[in-house]
Amino acid sequence: MKILLDTAEVDYIKRMQRAYPIDGITTNPTLLVKAQRQGLDVLKEILAVIGPEKMLHVQVLSTHAHEMIGEAEYLANTLAGNVYIKIPVIAEGFAAITSLHERGIKVTATAVFTAQQALMAAKAGADFVAPYVNRLDAIAGDGVKLVADIVHIFTTYRLKTEVLAASFKNVGQVHHVCLAGAHAATISKEVFQSLTYHPLTDWSVEQFIADWEKFYGKGVGMRGIIH
Repeated sequence: MKILLDTAEVDYIKRMQRAYPIDGITTNPTLLVKAQRQGLDVLKEILAVIGPEKMLHVQVLSTHAHEMIGEAEYLANTLAGNVYIKIPVIAEGFAAITSLHERGIKVTATAVFTAQQALMAAKAGADFVAPYVNRLDAIAGDGVKLVADIVHIFTTYRLKTEVLAASFKNVGQVHHVCLAGAHAATISKEVFQSLTYHPLTDWSVEQFIADWEKFYGKGVGMRGIIH
């Protein structure tokens, strides 16, 4: 299971990469605008932080296939790293995915809301498909079931495309797409903060320290008792 951060905050990425085994970063136009800086500069900075092996997913803005292809080629040639171009699964997007796959440019099909969109994107040559879990839940759909259905279809027909689940409101949704067999999940800053937290973990650590200090004294660590 690959874990990616859905953010364009460079300082946050630096902190999280130092602490956690992150597999990459996903961005979109909205996240890049929030950075309040030139978007290409932000993307280059992110790549400098994560290195050449980890993934960076970058979305195009055009809605016509030839323009999407032009944007994708520019991004792929300008950004030195493990870059995936995010193409929305609109009609023109499928044509762009096919062409980019033929040109050897890695693609993530994004804004996926049905299993059939995912299937068609996979057949067009997408490396990843990104179903939106919470956005579907918000309109009385079932985002986790969508992920499970896509995984089942890809497994049944032995498709190489991987499922990159996206759009989460809580850790429970992340947990359930893991159980559904998603290959990857991209997680916002807000949800990621809760991903590894449990109050009993903090309580346990505090209890260990309290018991230790009753015997050895406050501030005495393990190295302090070695003679």
